[in-house]
Amino acid sequence: MVDTNTQISRAGVRLPGRWTVLAASIAALVLLPIVSVIWMAANPTENIWPHLAATTLPRYLSNTAVIMFLVAGVSAVVGTTTAWLVVQYRFPGVRVLEWLLLFPLAVPGYLGAYALVDFLDYAGPLQTMLRSMFGWENAADYWFPTIRSQYGAILVLSASLYPYVYLLARAAFREQSGCVYEVAQALGARPWRQFLRVGVPMARPAIVAGTAIVMMETVNDFGTVDYFGVQTLTTGVFSVWLEARNAGGAAQIACVILAVICALVALEKISRRNARYHRNTRQERIKMRHKLTGAKAAGATIACTIPFFIGFVFPVAILTSHAWAKPERWFESGLINALASTVFVSGLAAFTTMALALLMVYGVRLSGRIGPRLILPVTTIGYAAPGAVLAVGLFIPLAAFDNRLADGVLAVTGFDPGLLLTGGTFVLIYAYCVRFFAIGQGAADAAMGRVAPNLAPAARLLGQSPGGTLWHIHLPLIRGSIATGLLLVFVDCVKELPATLLLRPFGFNTLATRSYEHASLEKIGDAAPSALLIILVSIVAVALVAREMLRRV
Repeated sequence: MVDTNTQISRAGVRLPGRWTVLAASIAALVLLPIVSVIWMAANPTENIWPHLAATTLPRYLSNTAVIMFLVAGVSAVVGTTTAWLVVQYRFPGVRVLEWLLLFPLAVPGYLGAYALVDFLDYAGPLQTMLRSMFGWENAADYWFPTIRSQYGAILVLSASLYPYVYLLARAAFREQSGCVYEVAQALGARPWRQFLRVGVPMARPAIVAGTAIVMMETVNDFGTVDYFGVQTLTTGVFSVWLEARNAGGAAQIACVILAVICALVALEKISRRNARYHRNTRQERIKMRHKLTGAKAAGATIACTIPFFIGFVFPVAILTSHAWAKPERWFESGLINALASTVFVSGLAAFTTMALALLMVYGVRLSGRIGPRLILPVTTIGYAAPGAVLAVGLFIPLAAFDNRLADGVLAVTGFDPGLLLTGGTFVLIYAYCVRFFAIGQGAADAAMGRVAPNLAPAARLLGQSPGGTLWHIHLPLIRGSIATGLLLVFVDCVKELPATLLLRPFGFNTLATRSYEHASLEKIGDAAPSALLIILVSIVAVALVAREMLRRV
């Protein structure tokens, strides 16, 4: 497609068309928080960087690094192993477990943390039962692992994030040719040697990509590490901004987080820079699943059941037991208001994100130039940026602009409009759009790529404008993919906690913040209904992913 709205200046210079300008404007809005964070970090009102570097920053960095790499390692092992088992073998329950292994994605890490602490802490049912059985009177009479620790956070985050690796690794294993494994078997390779020497190396790009997502989500996490009392870079942003009242220092820590994320992305690219993965056979032979019997079958079933149990069944059962104990909590006005607020801001953010992503992708494709196409990968950086980083980059500049705007209106009209942008939900919805813009852009770009390229020129010859072509030709063809992207963005907005905590208006609660507030006060029973509603909504997205996987089988 070529942008027919391109203008020619008097000097004969080809100027960008309206759709190209629109795409560039949307990209600028998406990148604004990142640029703002870097600028604030370089120009702080009070430079506390030397103090941070000498005191808390090393602790933030070390804790973040330990949790990030251990969670990545556990998730990679669990996700890759379970994916290999369900693709390569037949054992009891494999058809069901193949989809159930995705369900922990529906349980945010902070909800898993609430359930784990509630069950295993000193006042929890397990230790209470042990003291009753053995006659122990207090904690000095026996040893029990400390739950609120780094290792507790690692367990919870690994249980909720391993499906990212599982999902991509499973798809990669399914696409591998059976001929390769027949050759390996003929050469005497045992099953585990085939896994380590053939399956994993061939699926390496998918495994690395899934692990990179796990590491970025770990860096982004706030609710889990805060509940376990672990100080990381993300909790540092909260502490410096909200407690020390230093936005410049928070921006500097946010820049460290951005540097960590960029380093992860660069390492992932460099690690497979010279690697090439090709199919060497013209006709791919489908792998036949090997049937396991006896102890091996039982072991495979148990190995696939444990991650599902820890990541989904256990937290849902704990939260359900609390919610069932007092059903009246489901009818509290605070819960209903939080549900309505969540649906409103998440729905509006999802609709705005998909609309802007669609317009940007269409504008870039319409321009027909290489330059605008470079915009697309750059705008995905918001997904890699934690919510706390985006909050710092958005709130400070918008608050300054908001105050100047209110002062200007007051000076001209004598009417004080208040804070129009930061006083309501605008800034929160903006943060959601930036944070999850990559999802919307990916869905729109993939959908546009499947539309026959000759349809748009034909519509233009029949008198349709570029906007009319998008509305009457493209949208009816890609509405399924757009709806899928809309739902995925909506669910991610429902689960988002760090940005919501920092940017919500006073007295405004979503399901995520309501769960966090009650749980931080050790009121798990009050947090249970909102937590279960988050899980229920998230399951919809997981079911959608499972349906797409089923179509490709």
